[in-house]
Amino acid sequence: MEMSSERGVHRNQSKVDMSVMADVLNHIDVYDPRFCVAVIAIIFNPFFWNVVARWEHRTRGLTRLFGGPYLACYCLGTLIILLNVYRSHSMTVAMKAQARWEVMASPEVFYAGAALMAMGSVLVVTSFLALGFTGTFLGDYFGILMEEKVKGFPFNVTENPMYWGSTANYLGLAFMNASPVGLVLTAVVAISYQVAIIFEGPFTEDIYRQRAQCCKHK
Repeated sequence: MEMSSERGVHRNQSKVDMSVMADVLNHIDVYDPRFCVAVIAIIFNPFFWNVVARWEHRTRGLTRLFGGPYLACYCLGTLIILLNVYRSHSMTVAMKAQARWEVMASPEVFYAGAALMAMGSVLVVTSFLALGFTGTFLGDYFGILMEEKVKGFPFNVTENPMYWGSTANYLGLAFMNASPVGLVLTAVVAISYQVAIIFEGPFTEDIYRQRAQCCKHK
């Protein structure tokens, strides 16, 4: 009897989960051009900066073009900032264009979103201050290496505070706007960042490993 009652509870929970998911999907139009633009912008950004940075590391093409690694890094960093501004704009447009979910339209959810945005902003700003412009925007790929790995806040909280802080900002924005499409777009952001980390982490470690080997041979 106990096992049959447990199965019944699990079935009921599954039905509730499916009904909630169906309700969320009813508020999302994946064929909306504004939603598609936002998804493309989210996926394109990390793909673009990883491809360009690896090309620079291999060829020093941008360094030659701009006459030095620092100016080249500043220019690429500025372009990345502009791309991220456009990504944020496209996500905001998509959220405003699609329906709100009344389940999320409560003061508690709104204030939770505000708290997420505050936390995310702290992670992003403190990460930038700890790394500096070149440390934040792929200076390693230009040969601008840091003397040692940053271990203080916020890197003692999470290894990639810039990425996860940005994700928290978007999740907070979705909460504050009671936007189910915002939740989906935030998930796309998180996945794209996770993929970027998989490629960036080992490559960056290899750059510093090569420097360490060169120092040993000197």
